[in-house]
Amino acid sequence: MNKGDLINKVAESAGLTKAQASAAVNTVFDSIGESLTSGDKVTLIGFGTFSVSSRDARQGRNPQTGETITIPAKSSVKFKAGKELTESVN
Repeated sequence: MNKGDLINKVAESAGLTKAQASAAVNTVFDSIGESLTSGDKVTLIGFGTFSVSSRDARQGRNPQTGETITIPAKSSVKFKAGKELTESVN
């Protein structure tokens, strides 16, 4: 399922137009992104938790030349599936 499929499903299930469903889905995604950007966790009971994890800068090696390089620090988004989601998949 991609974003377009999700919008179609929301429109069908909620009795909305595709434009209204698209606005709703985009608002949810934007809200999750804004919360993560500000450093908050987003917990959707029964679905899962989105969080931000920070990685420190570290030394790495270029596999072609063997040269030591510095890999910069960065943040990444993590998702941990909730119990209900995990059980529904299994």
